[in-house]
Amino acid sequence: MQLIDGKKISIEIKAEIAQEVKNIKNNGGKIPHLAAILVGHDGGSETYVANKVKSCEEVGFKSTLICFEDNVTEKELLSKVNELNNNNGIDGFIVQLPLPKHINKQAVIEAINPCKDVDGFHPVNIGRTVLGMPSFVSATPFGIIELLKRYKIQTSGKHCVVLGRSNIVGRPISILLSQKGSYGDATVTVLHSRSKYLEQICSTADIIIAALGQPEFVKANMVKEGAVVIDVGTTRVKSKLTKSGFKITGDVKFDEVAPKCSFITPVPGGVGPMTIVSLLKNTLLASKKEIYS
Repeated sequence: MQLIDGKKISIEIKAEIAQEVKNIKNNGGKIPHLAAILVGHDGGSETYVANKVKSCEEVGFKSTLICFEDNVTEKELLSKVNELNNNNGIDGFIVQLPLPKHINKQAVIEAINPCKDVDGFHPVNIGRTVLGMPSFVSATPFGIIELLKRYKIQTSGKHCVVLGRSNIVGRPISILLSQKGSYGDATVTVLHSRSKYLEQICSTADIIIAALGQPEFVKANMVKEGAVVIDVGTTRVKSKLTKSGFKITGDVKFDEVAPKCSFITPVPGGVGPMTIVSLLKNTLLASKKEIYS
């Protein structure tokens, strides 16, 4: 069993991005600029956005953080999105989710210029991904594919089971793995809460992508010997063993499943760090106009 060290890989990728930014600067080019809109005071969102800002500093990007109280109106938020769309100094931006219930999330996502949609959530980018066209791929699926590449885990001809069908992880990763080309060409089964024979089907998989958001859902009996397991889950559960009183738990019962795997991601330290570096890679692509020229 080999651990897939997302933290280590993310550090390597940051170093690569930093070198490219240095080269851009030395050649008199424009430094990539990422902006983030944060609404309210959700602890997880604040931490996540703070990590994004820190990561921008580490690789030499410019960054802008725009904060609103959770009583901001949808009209005010859409006005700010439009402002960023038309700001030539901003290469890409995100609107941190979740948003307050009174704001139509999809309306905000669709208001973002696809050329600046470095989260990869806009229908245009999702559609281009489905068609195999150049696009901004959602950060977590982008990061998962990068981990498979860096650990030389072949996907061609393999049976991959994706647990979960969210628009952020499950659906896009299933599309990427089934596409023609390297680190695609897999036979993909998407399982979800309405799936029958879930355990049996899961136990036939060569690769399992667990993105359900249900702590320790995947047990040893659902994993065959030698399988690759990618755990996307990050649920806060109560714990008497930590000072904070909680711990981050994945969708996989790690201690039970790991001995059966050829490769497995830990939680934390697996997929999580890759999500932020994938956002940085998308921002770099946006600044270079490589997706929408």
